[in-house]
Amino acid sequence: MIGYIKMAKGVIMAYEKTYDLLDLATKMQSSREGVSLNDIMRDFKVSRRTAERMRDMIVYKFPQTVEISGENNTKRWYIPQGTLRDLIQFSAEELSLLENMRTLLNKKQMHEQNQTLGKLIDKIKASVKPDVMRKIEPDAEALLEAEGYICRPGPKLQIDEEIIKTIRQAILECHQLRITYYNKNSGKESFNVLNPYGFLYGERNHYLVAHHADGYFGDNVHTFILSNIRKAEVLPQPAKMLKGFNLQKYAEESFGAFHEKPFEVEWLFDAETADEASRYIFHPSQTMTKNPDGTLTVKFYAGGRLEMDWHLYTWGKHVKVIKPENWQKIEI
Repeated sequence: MIGYIKMAKGVIMAYEKTYDLLDLATKMQSSREGVSLNDIMRDFKVSRRTAERMRDMIVYKFPQTVEISGENNTKRWYIPQGTLRDLIQFSAEELSLLENMRTLLNKKQMHEQNQTLGKLIDKIKASVKPDVMRKIEPDAEALLEAEGYICRPGPKLQIDEEIIKTIRQAILECHQLRITYYNKNSGKESFNVLNPYGFLYGERNHYLVAHHADGYFGDNVHTFILSNIRKAEVLPQPAKMLKGFNLQKYAEESFGAFHEKPFEVEWLFDAETADEASRYIFHPSQTMTKNPDGTLTVKFYAGGRLEMDWHLYTWGKHVKVIKPENWQKIEI
C-alpha cells in the first residue's frame, strides 16, 4: 500500500515500504555514531535520492533527530535514546506469548520463522525502557516457565478467558487456587484447592497442572482440563511448590496429557508406510531406524498408553508394537 505524506517543505513522498522507515528509526536510535546516507543506501539497497527522502521523513517525524559530522565531514544522524520507547508499551503476558510462539514454531520444525520471530523479540526488548523491562521481565519469565507443550496434537475446546486470567494471577503471585471442576464421567462438580504449577497446551485440550494443597494424593501432580473448570478463585494462602518439579520435563514424559510413569516404547512401521511415518515427530525423545527390509523402527521413552492407543489406531495394521510386550493394540 502506498501512503502519501505531506512533509514540512511541501514535498510529497510516496513510499511503499513504510516498515523500512521504522527500521531506519530503530537503527538511528541504536547507533552510537549515527547513520549516514551511505549507510541507508547500503542497508536498504536504495538510491541516494531515496536515502535522502527516507532521512527527511525521519527528521520530520522525529524532530529530536540530531545531525553530527563524522569522519571526512560526513554527515550522520541519530535519534536520542528513549525517543521511540514511549510509543509502545509491552506487558509480561505479551512478551511471554511471543516467546511461547517461538517454542511452538520450533516444535513444528518452522525454524526460519522461529529465527525471524526471535529477531522481532530482541527489537521489542531493546525498545523498552530498562526500568520498565526490569519490572515486567520477571513476570514474563515466570509465565514462560509455567507454560509447557503437549507432544500429541488434537482438537481444542473453548475456554473461559476470565478463568485463565485468574489461574495466571495465582501462578504469578504464587498463591493457592480454588476451582470448581466438572467431571464428565460422573456428571458432578467437585471443589479443589490447588497449588497451581502451569499450563499444558494441546490441540485437543488445554490443561492446568497442579498439586492438591491438602496433600490427599501425596506428591502426585494432576492435570485438569481447562474447559471443565467452571469457577476459579485466587486464595490468600501461598502455594507450595514440590521440590524438583519441572513442567517441561513433566510434559515430555507423556505421550499427550495423561501423565503416568514413563516406559520404553518401540513401534515397527511396515515398508508401505515407513516413508510417511519417518516424517512424523511422535515424541521429543524419539529415535528412528530405517531397516534393510524397508520397515521403520521408532523408539522413545514416555507414558500415556491411552493416547498412544488412539494414535496407533490411526495407523491400523501398518504398525506393530514391539515394546511394551503384550500390548493389546486397538484394531480397526
